[in-house]
Amino acid sequence: MVTFSKMHGLGNDYLCINCMNDKNIIAESKIPQIARYMCNRNFGIGSDGLILVKDSKVADARMQIFNKDGTEAEMCGNGIRCFCKYIYDNKIVEKQNLRIETKAGIKLAKLIVRNGEVQEVEIDMGRPIFDDSKNITIKNNYKIPIAININVNDTKFIGNYISTGNPHLVIFVNNVENIDIEKYGPAIENMKCFPNKINVEFVQSLGRNTLKIRTWERGVGETYACGTGACAAFCIGYYKGICSSFVKTILKGGELKISYNKQNGHIFMSGIATKVYDGNIII
Repeated sequence: MVTFSKMHGLGNDYLCINCMNDKNIIAESKIPQIARYMCNRNFGIGSDGLILVKDSKVADARMQIFNKDGTEAEMCGNGIRCFCKYIYDNKIVEKQNLRIETKAGIKLAKLIVRNGEVQEVEIDMGRPIFDDSKNITIKNNYKIPIAININVNDTKFIGNYISTGNPHLVIFVNNVENIDIEKYGPAIENMKCFPNKINVEFVQSLGRNTLKIRTWERGVGETYACGTGACAAFCIGYYKGICSSFVKTILKGGELKISYNKQNGHIFMSGIATKVYDGNIII
């Protein structure tokens, strides 16, 4: 029997399991299979991913995250906010300033707490990566960010590569609602130049301080929100001169605030995280 909490960040939902201190021990080799089962919306509980809380030797806790297809992700902006709320509200780590170990490095989190519960989380997402040979085989042509010409069924796009913990391709369009994301998302996700696949953001500028975004997430499909994707869209927009150093990003499930610290080059993301319910499951 495994105890879990179902959480979501703007509709991007996750199942959180505490694996610290020998609780809910799950064999590493079984996690992909368990993730596929638990995340299945017809035969399991249903979610976009599975998050495991683990001990860390270098931070307050370690976040291990798996997509619903069983693949492990480096990081997740909405997931890490859920993770922080989960460990604080359950008194696993009782600190309002947290260091979280992820596969994309250590992330710093600042919790806004009211009446003993986390209401909002700000994450220092660190510096974006524009040239990443692990996730893109196209060589840098000394232009930042790397631009990629895309042709899907005679429809042409220009995307820009960036990593904000996860690899993303950001495509600015005139109207995101007119994009057939089920058609273009998987085609771009599986392009040969992305050996680990790619997350795709279709982005519309609504002014210097507002971006509207739809995300196709690798291994998941279209999601209600993507935190690293919102950061990626902001970064490309900022470097292209489309938006200012602070924006509100409008996603299918709600809004995230993204800002840029010019002194250290770090990106900050702030938004809510919500617990849906606690439960138990036999796996």
